[in-house]
Amino acid sequence: MHRRSIATIGLLALLLAAPAVAPAVALAADAPAKASGKAAAKPRVVFQINEDDSRKWHTVLANINNVQEELGGKVEVAVVLIGPGLGMIKAEALTANGVQDAMATGVRFIACGNSMQSLHLTKDDLVEGVAQVRAGYVELMRLQKLGYAYLRP
Repeated sequence: MHRRSIATIGLLALLLAAPAVAPAVALAADAPAKASGKAAAKPRVVFQINEDDSRKWHTVLANINNVQEELGGKVEVAVVLIGPGLGMIKAEALTANGVQDAMATGVRFIACGNSMQSLHLTKDDLVEGVAQVRAGYVELMRLQKLGYAYLRP
């Protein structure tokens, strides 16, 4: 638990400092791409949701909106839902409209197939357009390997 607290504090410090250093970081990150004539890659972020907490779900949707507003259309966002977190993307969930709105802006919602099976959920139980993978945690690992920043609110 101590490591998680330190990691959380570090992430919060980074996020609080980010607005002050973002322009310099962006310029430094774009320099090699500009020098080579290639466009810089879009920033990528993946959120993990594995809790049955509608307040957290609404907070995540607000966080996604904040990230998109800050970075404009220049960010790829994915949300991987595992276990009880699948409630966020159920068709009858209070968050269903927010999920659909986020999907309309390009956010990808990805359901863990193993969790769906254990919770007896089918694709028809979910908001239309939600992707499904066999193992949510493996998908998180894959996305991180592809350069996605990992956030677990």
